[in-house]
Amino acid sequence: MMSLNKLALFFTLCFLSVYCNGLRAQNDVARVITRDLVRPAYLKKGDTIMILAPAGKINDKKGLDAGIELANHWGLVVFFGNHLLSQDNSFAGTDEERLEDLQNALDDPSIKAIWAARGGYGSVRIIDDLDFSKFMEQPKWVIGYSDITVLHNKLHELGYQSVHGQMPLTLNLEDPVQKESIETLYKTLFGKKLQYKFDSSAFNRLGESSGQLVGGNLSIVYSMLASDTNLNMHGKVLFIEDVGEALYHIDRMMISLKRAGYFMDCKGIIVGNFKLKSNEGNPFGKTLEEIVLEAAEGTDFPIVFDFPAGHVDDNRSLLLGSYVDINAAKNKSKIKFR
Repeated sequence: MMSLNKLALFFTLCFLSVYCNGLRAQNDVARVITRDLVRPAYLKKGDTIMILAPAGKINDKKGLDAGIELANHWGLVVFFGNHLLSQDNSFAGTDEERLEDLQNALDDPSIKAIWAARGGYGSVRIIDDLDFSKFMEQPKWVIGYSDITVLHNKLHELGYQSVHGQMPLTLNLEDPVQKESIETLYKTLFGKKLQYKFDSSAFNRLGESSGQLVGGNLSIVYSMLASDTNLNMHGKVLFIEDVGEALYHIDRMMISLKRAGYFMDCKGIIVGNFKLKSNEGNPFGKTLEEIVLEAAEGTDFPIVFDFPAGHVDDNRSLLLGSYVDINAAKNKSKIKFR
């Protein structure tokens, strides 16, 4: 029979083992949450980029002309996915074709950036079949918004920065409204200083904060809950935008994020453009701003409305995964990328 002293020693060692394992687990979580994300090499003249369509179909290649012209103007060499113009109902080819194009671009070390031609719907159908092992050996930029939020979330989970910005099918080089958004895309990809100062909304929740920028299209962020591309919001600043959603559904999504703990350790919310859908004669009773503020009740981080990004011509670029400093002041708000 084990003596009392030996028994006490045994239980002490067991306790210390459990305690130390717990500390190691906490440290592992902290390391994952606070880690700096890998930034792919900034682009330079002569670099090769690939335009492909991981989601919605492209009806006419002429719609890509502005993107091709812009890339060439920046000194970039443009390649295209083999199935760029393929069609399968609403998709740019079958799941297998879109997966093949994206996988080839991820694997090819000569491709320095992947530029999604458009959004739509479809990236989530192929995300789990992608192999990022070669990408992680030689990271490259992934650029796009809307449905491309699926890829942004995945890259963030893997530990890599990406770019929320204009896509070829949304470009109009003759539109003066797009001039600044195009300039910010250049700054983001070529490593120039990026910061924004814009008029404050009367609904802003004032304050200053810092954190890693994550997010994108709200519907996509919401749809990623409880998956391996769900965002860990500890120490993060959440950017959201959307198009064609009714206010009651925006409320549903924001409350769902709240229930999932998104705002408990969040450092800020940046609200981009929301092109709202009519509530079909059944008023919801709350504005977009009221919905966001209500979902964030019980927190004290700054909230910035009316940031010029989303499904609009003036779609300013955001470096997702970068640390940002937010200053939500009464007259002017500032977002500075470190």
